This record gives sequence, structure tokens and C-alpha cells, in this order.
Amino acid sequence: MTVDMNEFWVFGYGSLMWNPGFEFEERQAAHLFGFRRSLCVRSWVHRGTEEKPGLVLGLDRGGSCRGVAFRIAAQKREAVVDYLRERELVTHVYKERSLPATLGDGRRVTTLAYICDRAHHQFAGALSIEEAAGTVSTAMGKSGHNMDYVRNTLAHLREMGIRDHWLEDVGRTAESLYARASA
Repeated sequence: MTVDMNEFWVFGYGSLMWNPGFEFEERQAAHLFGFRRSLCVRSWVHRGTEEKPGLVLGLDRGGSCRGVAFRIAAQKREAVVDYLRERELVTHVYKERSLPATLGDGRRVTTLAYICDRAHHQFAGALSIEEAAGTVSTAMGKSGHNMDYVRNTLAHLREMGIRDHWLEDVGRTAESLYARASA
């Protein structure tokens, strides 16, 4: 089943799932193919600094990603795109793309999504659980502690019935490191 091509949808796979920051008409579970959720972007603004970068999620090539899609009212499209560009393209580590997704109710839609730029110097690539957890447990940026970002992501993934074993392992290991450092 397809939908009206004039509809405007935004795909969220990380913080957009719980904190979109814009008004929407509809929110649906969504599945995007060809890209996977990955903690592969060094955050210099929201969850870290240039001196002590944090890690945030990116859509990296390969696999698939379950997340959410938001349908935006036509009259809000331009404002939402402007907002997302300001939020997601701060350092241009993401590329804006139109990608097909399947909604939870079976509809196929085109979504606006932000994929990581593997050539960008903030692309962290594949990290071990220990490397990622060490970064997450200590980094902080203008949007708060990196631990809160991972906690919120994992909580929302659980609410949606989505398992991300690698990210869960990073979260557990980072929690342990954070607790030891705070004691």
C-alpha cells in the first residue's frame, strides 16, 4: 500500500523518536531498509565538545532500522525542514536524504532522514563496546550528558519493542563506568 506522494514524513531513529521538537499530525512505527542505527558519530555540540567528543547515533549503510515516522502538515513542512537542518546539520556530519520506509500499518512512504557522512572527520566508524562506553560515560555537551542520550534512546527502543543488543551492551558498560567514576 502506498500513500499520497504529497505527504511529508520525517524518519526518527534516535533522539527524534522521543524529542522531535516539531508539531506532527501522525506518528507511526516505521522500518527503513539499507541503513542501520549506529552509535558512530562524534558529537561536538549536543553530547560532547571538540576537546571531549561524545557519541550519537547515525544511520549508517547496511542492514535496516526500526524507528518512527512523523507525518507533518503541509503548511508546517518548510518550518520543520528549517528546524531539522539547524538541529541535524550543525557540523554537516549528516546528509539529508529522502528514503523509503514502511510504516507499522503497512503503508510505504518517502521520509526525510539524516544519514551519517562516512567521509566526515566526526564519523567514528565501528567502535568496540568498551571504546563506545568509555566515551558515553564521560562526555557532556550543550544538550546534556551523553549517558542520558543513550539511556533515553534505549528506553524508547524498549517501549517500541526494538532490541539493539550492541547499544544495550554499550549502555550497561557505560552505566558501570559512570557509577564507578561517580562513587
